Amino acid sequence: MTASVHGPVDVVCLGESMVTFLPTQAGRLADVPSFVRGIGGAESNVACALAAAGHRTRWVGRVGADGFGDHLVSAIAAYGVDTSAVARDPERPTGVYFRTATDRATDAHEVVYYRAGSAASAMSPHTVPSGAIRSGRVLHLSGITAALSPDCLALMRDLATRRDGGPLVSFDVNHRPGLWGDPSAAGVLLELARGADIVFVGEDEAEQAWGVRGADAIRAALPEPSVVVVKRGAAGAVSFTRRPERHSAPDPGAVTDTDTDADTVTTVPAPRVTVTAPVGAGDAFAAGFLSATLRGLTAGQRLRHGHLWAAAALTVPGDLAAPPAAGHADRLAALDDEAWGRLHLGPGWTGEDQEVRTP
Repeated sequence: MTASVHGPVDVVCLGESMVTFLPTQAGRLADVPSFVRGIGGAESNVACALAAAGHRTRWVGRVGADGFGDHLVSAIAAYGVDTSAVARDPERPTGVYFRTATDRATDAHEVVYYRAGSAASAMSPHTVPSGAIRSGRVLHLSGITAALSPDCLALMRDLATRRDGGPLVSFDVNHRPGLWGDPSAAGVLLELARGADIVFVGEDEAEQAWGVRGADAIRAALPEPSVVVVKRGAAGAVSFTRRPERHSAPDPGAVTDTDTDADTVTTVPAPRVTVTAPVGAGDAFAAGFLSATLRGLTAGQRLRHGHLWAAAALTVPGDLAAPPAAGHADRLAALDDEAWGRLHLGPGWTGEDQEVRTP
C-alpha cells in the first residue's frame, strides 16, 4: 500500500528503512530461538512519529521489489506517512537486520545487518525526486545515509546545504562506526552537520567521532547551524540557538537559559524513565523537538517535548512508539522546574488516564 499526503508537507525524511527482527527473549543471537518482525530506520522512525502526532510527513527512500519492501512501505504508510516518492528497485534487495534485546551501549549487544548492496544504497542525486524532497517545511536527514555508498554520500552533500527559500535542513549525526569501515566518517559527518540548520548530536558520539568533549566545544565545532542540540543521555540536553531567534520573555521550559555573544543556551534535564527497551530514543527525541519547532514553541519547550517523546520510545519494547497525545505532553512540558524534576515515567504513561508517577 502506498499513501499520499494531499496539501503542504511539514517534514520530509530521507533515508534507508529496513525490516527489523526483534528477539522474543534476551540472550545472544546464537541462542535466541525466534524473532518478531518490525520496521526500523532513523529517518522513517521520525516520519512515523510525527505523522502519528498529526503532522504531514513524507518518507523518501528506496526498497527492493520484494516482500520485505512491500511490508516496509505498507507499515510506514499505515502511520499516515506519504510514501508516494519511495522507489522500488527490481535488482537490489530491501535491507534487513537482527539485534539482541540488550542496550546498544553495552558489550553484550549484538546487531547483524544484511544491507550491503541494498536498494537504499542506490540512492543518488539522479535517482531521487528532488521536488518531493524539497517540498516540506523541514527536510530531516541523518549521517547513516552518507555511509551507505558513494552515491548516497553525493546525495547527502547535495541535500545538507542551507538554501534561501528551501526547507530547514535538520541533521541527526547518528555516528555508526561499523557502517563506515574507514576513518573518513568523522570529517564527512562534521561537513554535513555544518551545512544544516538544525543539528542533533550526542555528547558521546561527538567525542568519539571528533574528539570534542562537552557541549560548548561541540557548538564551537559547529558554528554555522542556527540550532545545535547536544544530547547528554540521562543528564538531559542542551540547545544552542542563534540569538536573533531567542525569546524576549523567560522560557518556561528551560531550567537554565543563558546568553552568550552568539547564542541563547538552554539546558533541560531528562525526566527519570523506567526503561522497557533502550532503543529508539534518539529518533523519538528528534521527532519531538521538530514537532515543537513546527508549533513555534520555545527552546525549553522543544527540549522538553524531545525528552517526553524519547520517554515514550523507551517505555515500549520496539524501536518505534506512538508519541504522547499533544495535550498530555503540553501539560507535562508546562510544569514548573520543581515538578518537572519529580517526573518519573514508566510503561503506560502516555495513556491519558495513566498517572505519571512522582516520588
